[in-house]
This record gives sequence, structure tokens and C-alpha cells, in this order.
Amino acid sequence: MEEYSASATTVAFDRPIPLLRGPIPAGGLESGHYDLAFRSLDSWAAAYKRCETQIKEQCEEGARIGCAVSASNNCKPAWWRSLGGGSGVVDMREREKCEEREFKECLGATKNKCSGFAKEKCSAAFLDARIAVETEVEGLVWLASIPEDSRSWLGSLVQARRKTNRRARDVLLNQQQKHSQST
Repeated sequence: MEEYSASATTVAFDRPIPLLRGPIPAGGLESGHYDLAFRSLDSWAAAYKRCETQIKEQCEEGARIGCAVSASNNCKPAWWRSLGGGSGVVDMREREKCEEREFKECLGATKNKCSGFAKEKCSAAFLDARIAVETEVEGLVWLASIPEDSRSWLGSLVQARRKTNRRARDVLLNQQQKHSQST
């Protein structure tokens, strides 16, 4: 006898992964066009850091494998040594020390290269990505200077900001300029 209860027939799904970027009006609501943009500079920075970390980890894993193969090849005895008869005996302790030394040198040389590679790959994509920003609507000064008897307009001052988006490189440049002016 089959059971058709809710618990027996319900399929549980994993929670959806939140979107990294969402639709933001491109050039204002009146244009009707949207761009995918990060919700904030913080979400952009977190995604950039994660990208950089993942690429660096993958690069270093590949480097470890490549360095192990390279060290083994560099430390193996020459093929012609085995042709001489009994004198071709390999000292395994010496070979092991050689492989460890070669591996460490190779891995040390790739650490900085992997960091640079990750930064290069992520920067290209992330600096052109768009970030949502709030901008003040032009004419805000005009709205603030309206006569006192037109108090109904004051409510629109609260809504005088709109969401739009800018390229990450422009947002970062703007932040650097603000920071340098404040110090």
C-alpha cells in the first residue's frame, strides 16, 4: 500500500542561491532599459574577493601538481646510467631530498604568479561590472526653494533620490577622490 501523505510526496529543494546582481534602471526609469548591477560596493567587493580567492586556489593546486611532476623529472637518474650494469643503483634517499628541494623552489616561484594571475583575471571582468548607486535628481535645489504655502511638494524631497548604476572603475575612482580630499 502506497502512502500519499504530504511528508511522503513532498520534495525538498535546496534554498536558492541569491543573485549577485540584479536589474537596475539604466539612465533612469523613463528609459525603460535595465542593466545587471551589484546592489552595493560591498557586494561587489565580496564577489571580487571570492573570485580572486577561487582562481588563486585553483592556480596553486595546478602548480602543486605541475611542480611535483617537474621535480620528479628533474631528479630522476639519467637513462644512460642503467646501461652500465650494477653501477646504475639509485640512492632513493638522495632522490627524495632532490625532489623535495625542487618542489619547494618551484612552488615558491609560483605563489606570486598565481596571485598576479588571479588579480589580472578578476580585474578585467569586475572593473567593467556595474554597481548600483543612488543619485540625487537634478533640480533638487529648485524644489527646496519653493514657497512655504506649497508644503505638499516637500514630500517629494524624500523621494528625490533614484537608483542608477555606474561602472565599478568609476565608483572606485570616485571613492578614492573622496578619501584623498578628506585626508
